Amino acid sequence: MSAEAADREAATSSRPCTPPQTSWFEFVLEEALLEQHLQKPSPDPPPVQLIVQFLEQASKPSVNEQNQVQPPPDNKRNRILKLLALKVAAHLKWDLDVLEKSLSVPVLNMLLNELLCISKVPPGTKHVDVDLASLPPTTAMAILLYNRWAIRTIVQSSFPVKQVKPGPPQLNVMNQIQQEKELTENILKVLKEQAADSILVLEGALKLNKDLYVHTIRTLDLLAMEPGMVNGETESSTAGLKISAEEIQCQVCYDLGAIYFQQGSTNVAVHEKAKEKFFKTKELIAKNGSSSLHFTIDEERLAGYCQACEVLTSSSDDASQQATPYSQIHSCMKSGKYQDLVKIFLEDNLTLSLPEQFRQSVLRELFQKAQQGNDALDEVCFKVCVCNTVCDVLQGRIIDIQFCQLFLKPSKEKIDFLLEVCAGSINLENASEELKRKMAAFLTNLCLGMEDLQFVFMISSHELFIKLLKDDERKLLLDQMRKRSPRINLCTKPVTSFYDIPASASVNIGQLEHQLILSVDPWRIRQILIELHGMTSERQFWMISNKWEVPNVYGNVILGIKDSLTRDLVYILMAKGLHCCAIKDFVHAKQLFAACLELVTEFSPKLRQVMLNEMLLLDIYTHEAGAGVSGERPPSDLISRVRGYLEMRVPDIPLRQVIAEECVAFLLNWCENEYLTMQVPLPLVQTNPYVKLGQLLAATCKELPGPKESRRTAKDLWEVVVQICSVSNQHKRGNDGRVSLIKHRESTLGIMYRSELLSFIKKLREPLVLTTILSLFVKLHNVREDIVNDIAAEHISIWPSSIPNLQSVDFEAVAITVKELVSYALTINANNHFWLIIQADIYFATNQYSAALHYYLQAGAVCSDFFNKMVPPDVYTDQVIKRMIKCCSLLNCHTQVAILCQFLREVDYKTAFKALQEQNSHDAMDSYYEYIWDVTILEYLTYLHHKRGETDKRQIAIKAIGQTELNASNPEEVLQLAAQRRKKKFLQAMAKLYF
Repeated sequence: MSAEAADREAATSSRPCTPPQTSWFEFVLEEALLEQHLQKPSPDPPPVQLIVQFLEQASKPSVNEQNQVQPPPDNKRNRILKLLALKVAAHLKWDLDVLEKSLSVPVLNMLLNELLCISKVPPGTKHVDVDLASLPPTTAMAILLYNRWAIRTIVQSSFPVKQVKPGPPQLNVMNQIQQEKELTENILKVLKEQAADSILVLEGALKLNKDLYVHTIRTLDLLAMEPGMVNGETESSTAGLKISAEEIQCQVCYDLGAIYFQQGSTNVAVHEKAKEKFFKTKELIAKNGSSSLHFTIDEERLAGYCQACEVLTSSSDDASQQATPYSQIHSCMKSGKYQDLVKIFLEDNLTLSLPEQFRQSVLRELFQKAQQGNDALDEVCFKVCVCNTVCDVLQGRIIDIQFCQLFLKPSKEKIDFLLEVCAGSINLENASEELKRKMAAFLTNLCLGMEDLQFVFMISSHELFIKLLKDDERKLLLDQMRKRSPRINLCTKPVTSFYDIPASASVNIGQLEHQLILSVDPWRIRQILIELHGMTSERQFWMISNKWEVPNVYGNVILGIKDSLTRDLVYILMAKGLHCCAIKDFVHAKQLFAACLELVTEFSPKLRQVMLNEMLLLDIYTHEAGAGVSGERPPSDLISRVRGYLEMRVPDIPLRQVIAEECVAFLLNWCENEYLTMQVPLPLVQTNPYVKLGQLLAATCKELPGPKESRRTAKDLWEVVVQICSVSNQHKRGNDGRVSLIKHRESTLGIMYRSELLSFIKKLREPLVLTTILSLFVKLHNVREDIVNDIAAEHISIWPSSIPNLQSVDFEAVAITVKELVSYALTINANNHFWLIIQADIYFATNQYSAALHYYLQAGAVCSDFFNKMVPPDVYTDQVIKRMIKCCSLLNCHTQVAILCQFLREVDYKTAFKALQEQNSHDAMDSYYEYIWDVTILEYLTYLHHKRGETDKRQIAIKAIGQTELNASNPEEVLQLAAQRRKKKFLQAMAKLYF
């Protein structure tokens, strides 16, 4: 029997057979744990949350007959629940890393106290007074686990914790969180009071030179048995999971090092102890290997601790310690030797040994000291920042904003130092081409971003710059500089002075305006506007480009801003953001809108709401152009914001109609029919035409297909669309006294104009919604009295069949709308056979027979795998076949007519014979005979050719009729198979002809 089977047998044997005086709960939970996790060949670790569930159930207080709350009773049910919690922890091998991540401090405290209890540690006994060497191995291990957890919890509590953003306030949840917080604080208080004892216990454990054992599921089951049934195995030195002495020492040393390091913030001498423990841990890992450890140690964190201890415990005259950059930097910061600090950073730019985070932390500390009043550190901050920036450039990272801020006002000294750092950070003889390109690009961009051409010349004439850039690259850069100021003559060779005449103020303003027009960086736009307003206060810079368009509803509010700089900035940011939206550059649009939102939030709640609305529209566009294309549903947050916009009731907020239009289309496209039908507020339906239209469309789609009595919403939608497509008549008396009738194409009788309705429909992508609105317009088209050829459409029967006042409907506009809608629908899905049939019917009705045949054949091809399968009868109806016959007839393809006559449910021999009598046929005639399966038609062909004396064609017909599969005596399946094969070949031949 395997160990795993033995575990299962021991576990199942310990369960009671009957549940007297206990609830079903413990048996269900025990079953869930033992059956689901222990009976698998390789059981997955059970969820740690099972521990929470078991302990919560076991710790529930009871209520006596007098309704008084009593502590949880020590009954069999609660003991089983506690045992199950211990089993889950045993299954996880008592890994504190896993348990601490998933369990709160109170729950883990309860669990480890239960472990102490079941391991027979006397309650109330101080662990420091117990001799670990004399205890059973599992008992000693339980004490070690508890005290290790105690000091780990103390250390963890000293770290800053990121506050979780609270959700909606709920009284019961807040009370529960507050209770847990208070309980955690009480436990931490006790643990900190006992910290000294816990440290002594763990120091004592280091003196143990023997292996210990931790409880497994099997040993826990043995402990839970009746006392008479235990054979003493749990007291022996071989019960449980073996933990070697080296592994114990490794873990204990690491935990002691962590607590000593934490205490070192108030007692520097303790850092020496921490260093000793961490280096001992490192030595043990190197000796035994990290893979052999039963409990894992974060080696990166251990390396950080060791490095920090080396720095904190090093002496000023310790030459070996001073060899490390960390120690040198620490010493410089303590002693105030900041020039040496800059030298270390500059030297490290070649070796790149210091991590980015460490460099940034040193810079932050210098900035903090400078802000406290030490002005001498401003220069040091700049120099360290430059070193960090050049390091970032060489490693391909983004330049930090601090460098940009410090370089807003460059000086000769700053440029000289920057060039010194650049030259000292790259060895041109050994550097790779990639490093050279990065440095060259950095210096080039620096030149292009500077306004003072004297500083540009300092960089462009430097030896490093000349070596990094090729002649043509330098020439291109210098040409760009000359365009900025025609009077400046930049020389490619270094010179000692700068005699050129500076550009005039008007030229500088023109250059800045040009940059303002081209830039899409909000920060750069703001800087340019500040400079422009500093040069002149007479101009309105929001007017310099006629491409900057802001809707009138917004423009009136923006132009009412009193401060001219703010007005220009808000107008330009919004105009550029709207332009980026229009060209689908959503990344820059988001940056521009976000900057504008941040700006207007400070002074205008009205404009803040405007920007929130525009950002909602941008998010809709972004999703529909990105994840929405692949069918991924939008996040629930976006749907909630769309609903919130539609329900918004903020007065005096300028609104763009397109946002409401896009919001309703968005909800229809993602099938939010329930909301539009049932949950949208009634006042909103009455005031917003798009919401009303969306509600009617959603309700109609929701009821498809439905009985006749459920078509009331379809009738309502019909009436709304009919009114939109109606014309308003006006009478006008002419000069001759006659009264003439004037029809206005865009009626004001409906809830919106027809052009607005068409624009709205072209934002829809959901097939069912498009099919519904398309069938409505097709039905409206078919209603007119002078119609000759009806257009077929899906769900056409749900619409009313008549209109009381036909004269009021503009049927020309309806016909145009049907054409535009079906063309748009086919851009959404070119393989929808119902839409293809509508397109074919339109071409048929307008006498474009070749195009009609193209779409009839395409409709059949897409739903039959290019005719390899049978075309569904609801696609090729008799009406469709008859129209295909008429198309072929009018195109003088008479043999094709005869073949298509076979496709009808009842073969139309009269039309077929008449077509075959035509001698002026434009199709392949006798080469199509192999596609005829109707023997009667073939016999007629034989007779016809014999009568005309066409012997060759008669022989082809006889050959076709003589095929055995067309024998009338064949079973019906054989005849149908023969017909299907010929249909397939004929339709494929037709498709090749018309596609």
